[in-house]
Amino acid sequence: MNFIKKNILSLIFLFFISISYSQNYAGDSLRGNFTYLLQSKPNKLDQDFVYKELFSLQISDQHAFFISEKLLEYDSVFAKEFNTSITKSGGDNIIDFRGKSFPKIQSDFVIIQTNDIIKYYSYVGISVLHYNTPVIKNWKLVNETQIINTLKCKKAEVNFKGRDWVAWYATEIPFPYGPFKFSGLPGLIVKISDNTGDYSFELIKSTSNFVMKGKIIKINKSRYVNSTLVTKQELKKANEVFRENLINSSESMGVVLTPEQKENLHQRKKQSEIEKKKYNPLELED
Repeated sequence: MNFIKKNILSLIFLFFISISYSQNYAGDSLRGNFTYLLQSKPNKLDQDFVYKELFSLQISDQHAFFISEKLLEYDSVFAKEFNTSITKSGGDNIIDFRGKSFPKIQSDFVIIQTNDIIKYYSYVGISVLHYNTPVIKNWKLVNETQIINTLKCKKAEVNFKGRDWVAWYATEIPFPYGPFKFSGLPGLIVKISDNTGDYSFELIKSTSNFVMKGKIIKINKSRYVNSTLVTKQELKKANEVFRENLINSSESMGVVLTPEQKENLHQRKKQSEIEKKKYNPLELED
C-alpha cells in the first residue's frame, strides 16, 4: 500500500487503463502505419531548446489514430507488469509496482481522425474526456512539388489555430490523413511546419503492406471508449480543477499523505504554473 500512498494519481490512472488493455477499435484492420517526428520549441523564453518526440499514425478503413509512441510503450509495459503483479499475488486484488519503472509520458492524448470529424481524447483523473473539431476544409493547394524522403510531394497551405502552416502531401499514398489534427488533403501529409519554425511534423518511417497483412490497430481501447463529450475549454478547465484539488481528492479517497508528500504536490503545482507562463503551444487559438 506504500506505493499507492506515494503515487495515488499514477495508480488510479494505471488501474483503469489496464481494464481494457489490448482491446481494439472493433473491426479496424491496419491499412497504414506511419511514424512522425515532432520537433518543437515549446519554451517562449528558450528558443534554442528543441523538443523531439515520435508519434504513430495507424490507419484503418474508416479511422486514423494519432498517438505518442512513448504512450504506446507505456501501455505495453504497464499491461505486462500489471498481469505479472496479479499473478504473483495469487489473484488477490493486490497490485504492487514497487521497483518497477515505466516510460515517461509527455503527450498523453489520442486523436482519432475520420473523413468527417477529428476527436481529441484525454484522461482527467480516472475519466476520459474528448472534444470534437472539424476536419480542415480551407486548404490552399499550391502548384509546387518537392521530393521528401523519396516521395514526390505537393504543397498546401492553411491557417490553423493562429499559425500559418505549409504542408507537403503525397498523392501516391492515398490516405487523407496526417499528424495531429491535420487531415483533409488528397494524400498523406509527409511534412508540415508552421512559418515561425516553432513546430514541425515529418514522416520518417512507414510499414510495408506485407508486414501489415492480417494486423489490427493496437491502441489501448480504454483511452477512447466510454468517454464524455465536452468542449475544448471544458477539458482544459477540468485539468486545471483536478490539479488544484489533487490533495483534497486524494484524502477524500482515504489516502493518507505525509507532510512531505503534500509539499511535493504543492511544489509540482507551482512548477506547473511557472511552465504554463512560458509555454509556447501548438494551437495559439481555441
